[in-house]
Amino acid sequence: MAHDYIFSSESVGEGHPDKVADYISDSVLDACLAQDRNSRVACETLVKSNCVVLAGEITTKAKLNIETIVRQAIDDIGYRTPKDDDVFNANTVFIANHLTSQSPDIAQGVDARAVKGKKHAEQGAGDQGIMFGYAADETPELMPAPVMFAHRLLHELRDLRHAGKVSWLRPDCKSQVAVAYKNGVPVHIENVVISTQHTEDAEHATIEKFCIEKVIRKVLPKELISKKTEFLINPTGKFVVGGPHGDAGLTGRKIIVDTYGGMGRHGGGAFSGKDPSKVDRSAAYMCRWVAKHIVAAGLAKRCELQVAYAIGHPHPTSIYVDTMETGIIDDVAIVEAVKKVFSFKPADIIQQLNLLRPIYRESTHYGHFTKAHLPWEKLTRIAALKKAVKG
Repeated sequence: MAHDYIFSSESVGEGHPDKVADYISDSVLDACLAQDRNSRVACETLVKSNCVVLAGEITTKAKLNIETIVRQAIDDIGYRTPKDDDVFNANTVFIANHLTSQSPDIAQGVDARAVKGKKHAEQGAGDQGIMFGYAADETPELMPAPVMFAHRLLHELRDLRHAGKVSWLRPDCKSQVAVAYKNGVPVHIENVVISTQHTEDAEHATIEKFCIEKVIRKVLPKELISKKTEFLINPTGKFVVGGPHGDAGLTGRKIIVDTYGGMGRHGGGAFSGKDPSKVDRSAAYMCRWVAKHIVAAGLAKRCELQVAYAIGHPHPTSIYVDTMETGIIDDVAIVEAVKKVFSFKPADIIQQLNLLRPIYRESTHYGHFTKAHLPWEKLTRIAALKKAVKG
């Protein structure tokens, strides 16, 4: 049966207010883990105008200067001097810290110790929830093409801005790419949207030409672009006021950008600011790791995996694999092979992926599943998975 459709995904840049909030939260997390690998962190951030508000729960032995961490994160993004942005910048933001310690009731469920009412002495999940992982053979990263293309555009804009090669570029930006599929395979890019913040003196025609010629045509596959491809560059005509000056930002509000651009399902839990005892993050990474192995091992062209947990419980309550009729063997057989090779217990996820390290700021921007050096993207068990399938 023919399966033809158009699918769109978006990305947002590091200067987008929601991503500013994510980066601050992950910066706090990394600072904790750098000193105390057993830190429990759930850091939420709100940014608006000249204000940064932190809230959540942290239990750690780390000695932190929260103000320094926040200002450095903002500076890293590029909001750093009054000249760049007279409202939101690293030097003058007001910081309100409302972080408290983790609830002892939650802590006893996560800790690997016996307590009254807990039916085991193992490390349990930090919360109930369902997590999804996805992989597809559409790109070298084994990610869906629309979201991967959207990320590439903004990654290029970021590199040009940080290199100082384009004086009018500012940190806030968004992209969107619509890809036409024929029989489930990407065949054409229908349209590309880029909205990038700029200085007041930049002409729209200059911005448009630059984004099309120096960004879009550079990073997107030439064979998928034609005269029919539509380019929509700063379609409002002006984008000077941006970042937290133009809009409020919150941690965890870009979960679809962070994952599969809507091509794969999402359980709902956000990632940034959470230590790996929170299965919202660690189990979602685990699901991606396993789904990527299934596709990379040639067991399917695309795969979605779901795992569910109960708070305080040391085992997943369910594991489900759907290869969307692209698998070379039955999905149930793949599940059984996966169980032989991978452990989904919260403590084992942390051990398998070596997650008690300050690596999370590296994951914040341009997708959590696009960077080959991060542990959940490394294909280390393909041979073991193939062997488990055979026997």
